[in-house]
Amino acid sequence: MENPQEEHWVAVKRIFRYLQGTKTHGICFKPGDKIDFRGYSDADWAGDLADRKSTSGYTFMLMIAPVSWGSKKQSSVSLSTSEAEYIALSLAIQEGKWIHRLLCEILAAANETGPELKIREDNQSCIKMTKNPVNHGRAKHIDIKLP
Repeated sequence: MENPQEEHWVAVKRIFRYLQGTKTHGICFKPGDKIDFRGYSDADWAGDLADRKSTSGYTFMLMIAPVSWGSKKQSSVSLSTSEAEYIALSLAIQEGKWIHRLLCEILAAANETGPELKIREDNQSCIKMTKNPVNHGRAKHIDIKLP
């Protein structure tokens, strides 16, 4: 920054005060603890009343601590709750695989094996669609929408 102003210094001081007050906060894991990594995925079907688009959401937990979370408005209108949940699950899987790979690399450096990636989904139709590898007519339009 070439020309810092007073407001910048005020912001820097505020950040340092925050860091000073939170230096004892953190996520602590003990050696020997069983590493549990799981995610949760959900969707709000047609929640936006203006355009009827759904919102995807996910969170990932390492032991009891949230390590990643996100929410994103879906780019297309879903025709059913199953479709909205399936699209949300796709977003969660992308994030989960990235974090899982990172976690496995860190643990491999310590000669430990990485945990299994588990993602929880509450929509039974969506779960059935993921377990059936056949792209049947009811889900073909979803496959076309997803990148």
